[in-house]
Amino acid sequence: MRVAATRPAPCSAPLLLLLAVAAATVLLLVVGSASLAVAAGAMAGHGSVLGGVRDVPAAANSAETDSLARFAVDEHNKRENALLEFVRVVEAKEQVVAGTLHHLTLEAIEAGRKKVYEAKVWVKPWLDFKELQEFRHTGEAISFTNADLGAKKGEHEPGWRNVPAHDPVVKDAANHAVKSIQERSNSLFPYELLEIIHAKAEVVEDFAKFDILMKLKRGNKEEKFKAEVHKNLEGTFVLNQMQQEHDESSSP
Repeated sequence: MRVAATRPAPCSAPLLLLLAVAAATVLLLVVGSASLAVAAGAMAGHGSVLGGVRDVPAAANSAETDSLARFAVDEHNKRENALLEFVRVVEAKEQVVAGTLHHLTLEAIEAGRKKVYEAKVWVKPWLDFKELQEFRHTGEAISFTNADLGAKKGEHEPGWRNVPAHDPVVKDAANHAVKSIQERSNSLFPYELLEIIHAKAEVVEDFAKFDILMKLKRGNKEEKFKAEVHKNLEGTFVLNQMQQEHDESSSP
């Protein structure tokens, strides 16, 4: 007796389509997982969310940032046929893109006057690529630079001048004030500088004076202090006077 050979039933078109869709889905999941892993690595390496702008306080005084700011000024001068003279970097931020977009706030001299500009420089190191994306004037410079605060007699106009709270020398003066307040306090809780609310500076004879309003934290309590700090030619800070400020709303 002969037994007829059996053949596998042919796959129907819907079944083949279903298998193709399943294979494509698996492939997409694999690719997506790999992409997420790469993005996570990039975010971990840069310490920020991909595409987000982050502050880089230390970079403001770095040689690399200084070089980028000079490049921005030079490129602006070429494009606009201008004659800006670079002074210093005031603030630096970074944004992770296809490379790094550097957000710079800088000071430059135009026609003898110091002004503030904001620039964006796009850098892709692996391609040796660097391009100025944006450069714009934001206002007059009112801050003392480190050189200005050398307090050389006869080189400054008399009187108090408002200075930015983020000026490095202002921050140094505020930190010295906080340290001195802590040393004079009997509190078991250390004082922490939360914010420099307002600052003024004046050069008198052979030293600079800073008038600073600060918000401090001690334990769970926030307090405001006003301090006058002096800086001499040697760069030494001295707390001249300080007093605690009380909000009018809290007074009876």
